[in-house]
Amino acid sequence: MGFTVGISAALIPGPMMFATIGISMKKGWKAGFYVFSGHALVEFAIFLLILMGAASIIDKSIISFVAIVGGVVMLLFGLVTIKNAKKASETDITASASKLNASSGPVSAGILTSVLNPTLIIWWLTAGSAIILQEYMAGIFAVITFIIGHWIADLGFLVAVSSSFSKGKNLISQRTHEKVLYICGGFLTIFGFWFLLNYNDLSAMI
Repeated sequence: MGFTVGISAALIPGPMMFATIGISMKKGWKAGFYVFSGHALVEFAIFLLILMGAASIIDKSIISFVAIVGGVVMLLFGLVTIKNAKKASETDITASASKLNASSGPVSAGILTSVLNPTLIIWWLTAGSAIILQEYMAGIFAVITFIIGHWIADLGFLVAVSSSFSKGKNLISQRTHEKVLYICGGFLTIFGFWFLLNYNDLSAMI
């Protein structure tokens, strides 16, 4: 689940992808690793806040509420991903990246494109929190596994992007990009339905 969530978000063209491309054209393939480092710092802080809140206020009503809201958000994200898959795959990301000011350092670019991305914040406050709470109830090892899977997707994708564009090549074809987005959107939709159908079971685990 962590890997699927990570790759679903990474494949949608956005500020962090554009920043990675713009910086990699100037500084090479290592840009992806450093942008990821900044992004991971922001997400690590979010994970800690979610877990601190879970440890102090977790109860059945909150779990049910978070599961329902998270399920709805996951479902909507999945449907939007499917709806916009073709448009996203046709985005001229090289042109978009060239318009972005990539003068900042890659780590700070990773931090800024994460902190200033309202979609990322909304995701982790709703659907992301639901997933983290579910994993928390299964044990801290489950939480760590989810985070590692999520970061493997982020790191792998950003390094692949920086490696490809630093050599003047596209990472994947438009057709492949579109197909992968359809698949990821389908998985997110399924996860969303699962949370909505099982919110009572999740709260009963406490």
